[in-house]
Amino acid sequence: MNLCSIILVLLLSFFNSTNTYTAEGKASYYADRMHGQRTASGEKYDKTLFTAAHPSLPFDTQLEITNPKNGKTVVVRVNDRMPRNKHRVIDLSRAAAEEIGIVRAGIGYVKIKAVPIEQEKQQEVPLAVSRAESSSK
Repeated sequence: MNLCSIILVLLLSFFNSTNTYTAEGKASYYADRMHGQRTASGEKYDKTLFTAAHPSLPFDTQLEITNPKNGKTVVVRVNDRMPRNKHRVIDLSRAAAEEIGIVRAGIGYVKIKAVPIEQEKQQEVPLAVSRAESSSK
């Protein structure tokens, strides 16, 4: 086996892993002045949507954010980047921060868990299709 094959096998095993991402740490939220600005994914930041910035997770990753102090939970979608920071693990949109109750403090301890994307289920039974009656009289 050559080096390229080994690297390919390692990458495929890493990306096909069934392990889910989890993290704990402090979360902050975007300032209102960021509303309407472009995010790293190219879309405009909307403070009313449940979105977040993360340093490394792929865009459109769904994350469940839990505030252990009050038990409130929200699911956000990663649509922006933030610099790696030893003090914060994620930046939330204002709506997401309000949902879990960290707006007043400005920062809060959270638990993060990736939400697996459910694959579309194939129909077990085909839908009934009506046939057009031929009018040959």
